[in-house]
Amino acid sequence: MSARVVTLTANPSLDRTLSLPGPLREGAVLRLLGAVTEPGGKGVNVARAVAAAGVGAVPVLPAAAHDPIVAALGGQGLPPVTVPVHAPVRTNYTLAAPDGTTTKLNEPGVPLDDATRAALTEALRLHAAGARWIVLSGSLPPSTPVDWYAELVRSLRGGGARIAVDTSEAPLLALLSAGRDAAPHLLKPNAEELAQLAGTSEARLLADPDAMLAAVQRLHARGVAEVLLTLGGDGAVLSTADGGLWSAAPPPVTVRSTVGAGDCSLAGYLLADLAGAPPAERLRSAVAYGSASASLPGSAVPTPAQVDGPAVRVTAGPPVPTVADPAAGRGAR
Repeated sequence: MSARVVTLTANPSLDRTLSLPGPLREGAVLRLLGAVTEPGGKGVNVARAVAAAGVGAVPVLPAAAHDPIVAALGGQGLPPVTVPVHAPVRTNYTLAAPDGTTTKLNEPGVPLDDATRAALTEALRLHAAGARWIVLSGSLPPSTPVDWYAELVRSLRGGGARIAVDTSEAPLLALLSAGRDAAPHLLKPNAEELAQLAGTSEARLLADPDAMLAAVQRLHARGVAEVLLTLGGDGAVLSTADGGLWSAAPPPVTVRSTVGAGDCSLAGYLLADLAGAPPAERLRSAVAYGSASASLPGSAVPTPAQVDGPAVRVTAGPPVPTVADPAAGRGAR
């Protein structure tokens, strides 16, 4: 099966989800209900969700050949393309309470030297030949130049594949400050990240659709063709540079874990695009996949049978103001 989606996870992880018997209590001794470990990192999650739909995906990441993440991905039928590093892939911990509240404890990643970054770039270029999408996703490990994603977009954009980016903080700010030649085709911020770019508060954006849309339009002005803005339990917004605007409300679900929900939203969008769906249906698929992910434990990714697209309500135009919990739907970094 040839790759249609190639992902880069510069800061991969083993995601260990610990199921708590009740609310987290600092200083207490808690007897866990269970523990599950999945290969993780945002790009890895996108590749897993794409592959679960039967579409070819290749995850590219820094890891030693004997690292547990390599065996874990191979066991899921998704052998990664790796560039060797000297230390084990980090472990991220999710403390999951019965009410769906998750607390994340993320280890720092393995620093990438110049040679490793060059090898990852070459691996992306090699495996993206003939692919439709390249996804650059997640945080950057310590000591990595914050403008590396911008450099990657510039070096990869002539290869024929479209480029999607999902990151935050300094790498996101650097990407959008690097000029139009570093702008990805698709950017997937959440409300927190959009507020960061706009220099305002997340609460203001969530309560004021005009401010939200003005911030999105500034991304288009910087060269981003499509913006998929995920809003956790309030769905998502899709804006295109040609003036298209759609909002989607998710179906009611019992939230078990929001870890990886944003990554699955991006995967749902890409899967619909690969199937030739129009923008409104791409948005529907994104929200359906994100909702399905949130209903699953840990960082599990949904199969198409678990995704309920018809239950997602898509409308043309902006979303209504929301008072949702700003933390809802934030992905693991």
